[in-house]
Amino acid sequence: MKPMTPSATKFQTTPPVAKEPVKVLLLENIHQSAHELFRSRSFEIETRSSAMKEDELIAALAGVDMLGIRSKTHVTARVLEKADKLLSIGCFCIGTNQVDLDAANRRGVPVFNAPFSNTRSVAEMIIAESIMLARQLGDRSREVHAGTWKKVSKACYEIRGKTIGLIGYGHIGQQLGVLAEAMGMRVVYYDIAQKLPMGNNRALPTLEALLAESDFVSLHVPATPETHNMIGAAELAHMRKGAYLLNASRGSVVVIPALAEALKSGHLAGAAIDVYPEEPESNSDGFLTELQKLPNVILTPHIGGSTEEAQEAIGREVSRALTQLVTTGATTGAVNFPNVELPPLKATHRILNVHRNVPGVLRDVNRIVSDVNANIDSQVLSTDANIGYLIMDLSQDVSAEVSRRIGALETSIRTRVLY
Repeated sequence: MKPMTPSATKFQTTPPVAKEPVKVLLLENIHQSAHELFRSRSFEIETRSSAMKEDELIAALAGVDMLGIRSKTHVTARVLEKADKLLSIGCFCIGTNQVDLDAANRRGVPVFNAPFSNTRSVAEMIIAESIMLARQLGDRSREVHAGTWKKVSKACYEIRGKTIGLIGYGHIGQQLGVLAEAMGMRVVYYDIAQKLPMGNNRALPTLEALLAESDFVSLHVPATPETHNMIGAAELAHMRKGAYLLNASRGSVVVIPALAEALKSGHLAGAAIDVYPEEPESNSDGFLTELQKLPNVILTPHIGGSTEEAQEAIGREVSRALTQLVTTGATTGAVNFPNVELPPLKATHRILNVHRNVPGVLRDVNRIVSDVNANIDSQVLSTDANIGYLIMDLSQDVSAEVSRRIGALETSIRTRVLY
């Protein structure tokens, strides 16, 4: 077990019944499906249409219980340090790299995302882009718009019978594999974790093997130190001549100058890029990349999951997780927090405690309960390397005193009576 630094913040223990409504701040045009669920619980909602800079976000979080963001708002350790009342963060997207997850963990703030809701939208886009690249449809469309009639079949192909290689075989990769196979493609994949293949999809032992075998290479990996610049000049050179690269994962995965050179030299026949190392913070900002104006290159503004269906599902998925945390203390699905869920128990008060993961905490908690002659109706504890998360139901007449004493423990980070 890994002790935390002595400077870990202590938060004031809350009273058994909250007098104020839960306040939610939603940024970046989060779908109305989330608003509807929050309003059904009588939460107070404040919305902003764009992302916020660090200082602006700190000011806006005063008195806020829950924060909802998409990919542009960055929640730093400094933001978390200043947001004393913040209970949780919801990332209404797949990625969570815009949040300092370790800092949130150490301050007792679980972070939720939507790992499933936009998988179909991304998979469908990759299929569409594969066909567009194989037929050079982007170039032909631009030419006709400009008044040029260029009817050609040279270097234009069907995708049937071609091989698509999936780097990363998670939720999106698996669904894409099923769709690609239905289109008559051969599907191979590479993942650092062992994954059960869908249909006739076939695992390859190395990244190099996948690059060498694939006509289309599609990236579906998270942003980690291991995936940073994982597709550079050497990897692009290892791809088949005339192959296509598609990236709808993270902008940090592909070395853009190397990709531009591979396209200019003719080694690659085309590319479809949806994510970039540096992206504008709003739709009104300009954007430049070395890939602009290159032939048979599809550039889209990070819209892989931007469909009405995906955004509605994401709104429901993340808001449901946030609501469950506030109403029952459940952290199931949190990406940076021990996952705990305990069914509500009538005629009790529920105490939630986040503490440093050091020996003796549960002993101290149970001693407090014994000292006030209380009875624990239910209790569950889960830990990670830094913290422990305890949910405990006990008699209503002693919950305030027990909560006060637990909150006063040197190991406690955050303690509150839920109901």
